[in-house]
Formats: sequence, C-alpha cells, structure tokens
Amino acid sequence: MRRPSAGWVPAGLVAVAAVVVLCRFGVPVAEVAAFAGHVGVGVMVPGVLLWRALGPGGGSLPVDLAAGLALGYAVEVLVYIAARAAGVPLAVVAWPVVTIGAFVVVPRLRRHWRGGGVRVPVGWAWAMSAVVGYLLVWSAQQFYRVHGLAWPGNAAPYVDMSYHLALLGEIKHHVPPTFPMVLGERLSYHWFVYAEMAATSWVTGIEPQTLLYRLTALPMLAGLAVLVAAVGWRLTGRPWAGVAAILVTCFVCSPELHEGGLDLFTTRSLFTAWLSPTQNFGALLFAPVVLLLVGFLRSGQGRWAAVSILLVALMGAKATFLPLVLGGLALVLGMSWLVRRRLDRTAMIAGGIALACLVTARYALFGGGSQGMTIAPLDTMRRAWAMAADLTNTEMAGAPLGDLLGLGVLHLTCLICVWAGLAGLATYGAVPFHPAAVPSHTARPPHPAGPLHPAGRWGMLLDPAVLLLLGIGAAGVGAMLVLGHPAASQLYFLEGARPYLSIAAVAGGLTLLRTCRRLRPVAGCALVLGTVLAVTVKAVMGPALPVPPHDLPGIALPYLVLGFAAWVVWLALVWWRRPAALVLVALAMGYVLPGTAAKVVDQLGPPGDFTVTLPEGGMEASRWLRDHSAPDDVVATNGHCRPLRSPYCDSRHYWVSAYSERRVLVEGWAYAESTLSRAPLTDESYLSLGFADPVRLAANDSVFLAPSATNIARLVRAYDVEWLLVDGKAPPLGQFARLRFRSGACSVYQL
Repeated sequence: MRRPSAGWVPAGLVAVAAVVVLCRFGVPVAEVAAFAGHVGVGVMVPGVLLWRALGPGGGSLPVDLAAGLALGYAVEVLVYIAARAAGVPLAVVAWPVVTIGAFVVVPRLRRHWRGGGVRVPVGWAWAMSAVVGYLLVWSAQQFYRVHGLAWPGNAAPYVDMSYHLALLGEIKHHVPPTFPMVLGERLSYHWFVYAEMAATSWVTGIEPQTLLYRLTALPMLAGLAVLVAAVGWRLTGRPWAGVAAILVTCFVCSPELHEGGLDLFTTRSLFTAWLSPTQNFGALLFAPVVLLLVGFLRSGQGRWAAVSILLVALMGAKATFLPLVLGGLALVLGMSWLVRRRLDRTAMIAGGIALACLVTARYALFGGGSQGMTIAPLDTMRRAWAMAADLTNTEMAGAPLGDLLGLGVLHLTCLICVWAGLAGLATYGAVPFHPAAVPSHTARPPHPAGPLHPAGRWGMLLDPAVLLLLGIGAAGVGAMLVLGHPAASQLYFLEGARPYLSIAAVAGGLTLLRTCRRLRPVAGCALVLGTVLAVTVKAVMGPALPVPPHDLPGIALPYLVLGFAAWVVWLALVWWRRPAALVLVALAMGYVLPGTAAKVVDQLGPPGDFTVTLPEGGMEASRWLRDHSAPDDVVATNGHCRPLRSPYCDSRHYWVSAYSERRVLVEGWAYAESTLSRAPLTDESYLSLGFADPVRLAANDSVFLAPSATNIARLVRAYDVEWLLVDGKAPPLGQFARLRFRSGACSVYQL
C-alpha cells in the first residue's frame, strides 16, 4: 500500500488555516463544512472524474484536483441554468449524483478513480501551499476586515459588492436573468459566476452575502494558482518554473518611479479576485483550457469535450477570455502557415470552437450589448494621464496626442521590464522541450508534420505552445491599447493575459540561464545594480503626483535615466563581446524588484476605507421583504444615489435589490446597458448620466415625494409594483399603503 505523500502536510495546514480564518470572521463551522462538502463532493469529485475521462488524465493529483474543480464548476453552472429555467433549482444536485454513480457502476469508468500516480516534489507542494496561504492572509487582511456580515461591518463595502450581490439574488430566482435594479432591463453582463453561487446557496442554504463576502473566491483562487503553475511546469518540463510563474503573476509589477502610490503604468494582478468575481471565475475556467491546448498543439491531436465545455462556460463567465485565446491561436496559425505553408489543424479546431462561443455570447447571451466597450485607441493612456495630472473629464478629452503616445511608450516599456524574460525565447540554441519530464498525456513527441518545433535557429519561438501564450499576451496588451470603456474595463484583457505572459517570460528566463552559464555572476550584479538604480532614481528625481498638466518630461525623466543605464550596460557587453540578453533581463528585473517587494508587503497592510452606503436597518428591512414576498414581486424605492458629496447622482445604489433578492422598478442605473451605451468615454463621467426613462423615474419618485392615491395607483397599474421600501425619511405613506416592517431608518410598505 502506497504511503501518503508528504505533500499533503502543507495542503492540510492551509486548509486548517482557512477554517480558522473563516470562523474568526463570522462564518459558522457548520456553514464552512457545508460549503466544503458541496465544493468537494458536489463539484470537485465529479469534475475530476470527468477531467480524467474527457481530458488528459494521468497527471499529478493537485493538477487533477484544480482542473477538475474548474470543469466541475463549468458543468454545475450549465446544469443549474437549465434547472433554474425549468423551475427546479435543486435539480442541480442530480449531476454529481449521476456522474459519481456512473463512475462507480460502469466498469470501464472505474479506472478514473485512480490518478496517474505522479507525485509532485515536496518542495513544490510547500511552495504552492505558501502562495495559497499568502492569498488567504491577504483575503482576510484586505477584504474580510472591511466587509463584515452584519451591520455596521457591511455598511461600507467596495462600491461594486452590492451590485454583485444583487445579480446573485436575481439569478437565484430567475433564469434568464434581467438587470434587477431596473425592471425589464436586459442583463448584458457576465453572470455565470452568480449562477454558481446561486446553486451553492440552494444546495447548502448559505446566505448569498456569506458566499460572496467569505467563501466562493477562496477555492477559485487556489485552483487558479495551481493551474498557472501547472501550465508553467508543462511548458518547460520543470516544476519550479511553474512556481516562479505564479510568483511573477501574483507579485511582479511595473517600476513605478513616482511618489503618490498610484498604479500609473498598471500590469494588473490577481488581487481583484474578491472585487471582481467574474474575472476570478473566468480566470479559473480559462487556465485548464490553456493547459489542454499546450498539450494538444505540441502533440497535434486532442480530445475536445473538456475544452468545449470550458469554453461554453466561459461565454457567460467572462467572455473577454475568448478574444485572448483567439489571439493566441491566430498567432499559431500564422506561424504555421509561414513555416510549413499550411494551417495547424489543432489550432483551427480550437479556434473554431472559441469563435463560435464568442459569437454566441455576443449576440445570443448578451443580445448584442457591449456594456460600453468600444474601439478607442489610447483611452487607457488618457485615463493614466488624468490620474497623473489630476485632470477633469473635459481636460482628459483634450489631452494632446503627443503626451498620450509618450505615456503609451512608457507603459509598454514598463511591461517589457516586467516580462523581460520573453527575450530568452528567441535565444539560439535553446534547450528543446523534453516531453518525458511532463507528468501527463502530453508526454508525446512534438508534432511530426514539419519544422515547427521548440528549438533551433529561432529558439523557442516556433514552439506552438509558446506561440499560444505569446498570442494571448499580445491580444491582452493590444486590447488595453485599442479599446476603451467608461470605467476602464479594457484593463481586464491585460489582467486575463498576465499569467500567460508570466509563464512565457519564466520559460525564456530559464533558457537564458541554461545557455549563458558563464554570465550568471554578471547577471547577478546587474540585478543588484538595477535595484539600486530604481531606488535611487525614485528618491532623487521621482515626481510627486499629481504633476502639472502637460508635464510629461517630469514623469518620463526617471524612466529615461534607467533606459540610459540599460543602454550603457548593453554597450559594455558589446565591447566585451559577450551576449547581452541575460544581463539586460537581470537589469530589468532589478528595476521592478523594489516595487514588487513593496507590493508583497502592502497587500498585507491595513485595508482601505470605503464610503458608508448601507443605512442602519437596510439589510434587515430588505431581508424581511425577501422572506415575506414572492420572487416575482416588484419593489419601488426612493434610493437611487449613493450618499456622496457630488455635483451629480452617483446611481450605483444597489443594496435594496441586493438584500431583498427582488426586482426593483428603478434603483441604481449606472451599470445598466441603457446607461453605458449612452456613456461617452471622455468629456463627462458615465456616473453623471440620468436615467434613460425619465417618465418612469418621475412616476416612481412621485410616490415618495408627494404620496397620493393617484400616484400609487399609477405605479401599481403601469408597473405592477407591490412593495415600497423607503430609504431614510419620506412623507407619511400610512394612509396610502400598509406599513409592514420598520428597522432603523428603513421602512417596508405593502400596496
């Protein structure tokens, strides 16, 4: 009998730590157990069995568990959507029961209960557990502390959390969903993660707020970390490359040489997981797609069932990942045509599936809505310039083209520093891929059809797996530069591509270390030199933000100094007749090291503060309404604007629909398609736009400002409103409606 691997020890310690942290922040042990049981038995176990049957199988247990978790989530969401549409949401429990039962009863499926027998190195297990443990501590410190589960701890959440909670409540009761804060508005937004949380809430009975504020993101973060490391391992054949890849993904950031703490030349990061559940969920589903495609492209063959399921789930989880994979596959196809004069068949099949999913998402799932995303070159640079110089929207719109191009060059230079290791992919004499080193079905020889192989004159740039990652990265950076959005959501493309640029950069860096052994001491000195230069230049000439308008030289000067230093080092190496790539990569990594170290520390520091938006009694009044009304009942409220000092109404007011789980006639409209489709990218903020239907808004507000039998009758007759939830003070409504509940400053009336 095989002895348990020592790798279970660090994983077990992290699991125990997670339970302790969750209990410390208000989650009862029974709910932790219910959630763990559902995710483990109801999602992960059947997902792992399907992963081994439909996908590669034969890998290490941690990778099988992480990939199975992602595939299990994908199937769960698709089953829940059908079950909820049929009016039997608890039927979602049928799929794990049927799946597990089939793998027990059918003889030829029983072998999938056994893994591939590949054990990960103990050091790898400890390192990955440390990464997941860090993410757990970060979650507790930065998110849990400012997002309580009861008032006043939940009175000041991040601005979008009530929005996420409202969509969760909507999809718990309605499929297809609508925008619950504006009655009848189409929901043109990624919503499958809320379907997953809704399914979990139905099965376990856990409150949606607890799932959103405490539980759901944790297994997704852990699974994503393991899968990113697995892709790095599979690409290079070396387990420690995977660990390095997840470290670069999580922590390495641009060399910010200014004072003021703004992420001016952003590279994005995984630290949006709690604030953007859709991005977190989409990233988890996307990672096994890349893992599979890396093997398929190298072997020239694949089994497409698992890829298809994951891509279909990505349609509604985070469709922004579909253009990324299409960009990667397009680069593979282009290079295969240039080198072999024929298109890579595997890439064509994968591209066809991804393109079909993208078209379906665009026109069937989202009804052609764009949520404000449009082609707007350099919009990201305009917003960076507005941050740097503290510009108004009008001033941002009039930013000179020269300044924007200059900022664009600086931003790209910072990205080059972060992923400088990519230079090693073109190194002549790169060590070829060794399939025997990879614990998976992908341990087959590379594609035999032609000269498209991982090593040779072009280094690793002809490896189709490397091309896939580079294409994903290029698509992410290109989308950031070419697209625009009223809330800068084009940056999510870069965030989605970040792990795969990091993996490719680590692979290139390892190639340089292997091929330039004699220069390793010089590279170490260059790393130290880069670190010292970055710290010194920032201290001596780093500008304090905001800078005066049009003071681009003040921002650019520190970067020019570092660029000049890199040029001098390059000249010295040329004079010395030594290869320059490894030393220059080390110098660039030295430039990013101070900011990276600060990021590691800052993420565990005190959390930020958010504006109080949930009044006393608001959650209690909304939940009373939820418990005493039907899911199809319509609510009217006088709450539309967040309590901010602003010249306009910031209509991101969503807590009524969030906690009542009911559709509201008009609550907040900032994120509605009818608002974002009218929003200009510049000149004025999308938050300043009024409601698209002023007649409806006037009919709604007249009930609270000047209540009368006529006004209320019009609301009931035209919009079938059955409940009123009053946020704060309002004229007496008792003679026109029945007061049913009051808590704090909030009252519930029934019409």
